[in-house]
Amino acid sequence: MFESISQALQSVFAHKMRSFLTMLGIIIGIASIITIISGIKGTNEQIKENLIGAGNNVVTVQLYQNDMQYDMMYNQNPAGVRVIGEEAREELRKLNGVKEISLYRRREYAESVYYLNKAFNGSVCGIDASYFSVNDYRIRQGRGFTAHDFEGVRKVAILDETAAKTLFGSDDPVGKTIEIAKEPFTVVGVAARSSAFRPVINSVEDYQMYAETGQGAVFLPESVWPVVYRFDEPQNVAVRAASTDEITVAGKSVADYLNTHQIAEETAKNGFSYRNDDLLKRAEQLQEMSKSTNNQLIWIAGISLLVGGIGVMNIMLVSVTERTHEIGLKKAIGAKRRRILSQFLTEAAVLTGIGGLLGVLGGIGLSELISRFMDTPSALSVPAILAAAIFSILIGLIFGLVPAIKASKLNPIEALRRE
Repeated sequence: MFESISQALQSVFAHKMRSFLTMLGIIIGIASIITIISGIKGTNEQIKENLIGAGNNVVTVQLYQNDMQYDMMYNQNPAGVRVIGEEAREELRKLNGVKEISLYRRREYAESVYYLNKAFNGSVCGIDASYFSVNDYRIRQGRGFTAHDFEGVRKVAILDETAAKTLFGSDDPVGKTIEIAKEPFTVVGVAARSSAFRPVINSVEDYQMYAETGQGAVFLPESVWPVVYRFDEPQNVAVRAASTDEITVAGKSVADYLNTHQIAEETAKNGFSYRNDDLLKRAEQLQEMSKSTNNQLIWIAGISLLVGGIGVMNIMLVSVTERTHEIGLKKAIGAKRRRILSQFLTEAAVLTGIGGLLGVLGGIGLSELISRFMDTPSALSVPAILAAAIFSILIGLIFGLVPAIKASKLNPIEALRRE
């Protein structure tokens, strides 16, 4: 085996230019497929990131009436929708795909937040102790909420960076007093998301989904919420899934539990239900829309592999003709047909294998160049690289089979007569 490979390499390097031109179709085909698949994978990851967020495994479950999210700013507190208690919270944590949950309430533009003569009109959120960890927030200045803040119903607030900049500019907000619904709140900290993810807003639905992220927020302890809004209203649930691919399962599990245990039967008949924002499904739908185009591109690139395979067959047939005397001599001294067949198949596989390796390197380099200079997403696929390398060797075996069989069938006497 190693002797056959050594002889094949000697034959390839003995005719460098001819071998390179023969491999060119393989190189172009493999490089094209690697580049296309890298672009497809990068685009799919970008779609998922735009909808979900880089490394963000959180899905939101909210109350709907019919097909509209139930907005507490314009509607009364719905009868028959129970507040989620500690027992229900513990049951939610045990559901399939759920890693952690947070209960919170949010009003968008419900009350202006004031500091002296400045106003902030973003979101006001009443959160539990798990909210910041579930939603990947970190305290940048000051402190977070303590157990004493929740138990003592203390009127304290944490601002995100957008709210802090709007109200205080470059000044330190910690220790200052802001006003929400004519109630004074002491700012104890400033929070920000750990990830650098910025959502892409393409529709009204996207705007509503990312309103808190884009417009900023003021956070209050959940126990203080009735001080501002006078009653306990239904909570939203932020669900951190075990992984990004499980957010659909986790969100649906939580929504199904809440619909079964937290909404009265008569209320459900009036169109009330909890629903999860199925971002992963939306990402998959967008990816599916481009799937047929992507497949066409791969098939077009595959044509060059076919052309390369025909080139390999052609050059191997020429090689058989050139080396007829050599083949006759080997058969005359006892080389069996299987040995001749193996030699030429090995030579074809080595030829296309080198071409495949060069194609893989070219594809990696080309995808990086395109990504860098055209500012398009790209992500290398290791399985695709391995498959391309193996496929290039298979092309050599398949298209080298006819010349190898021809060589193995040569009559040694006739072969020795040729020059």
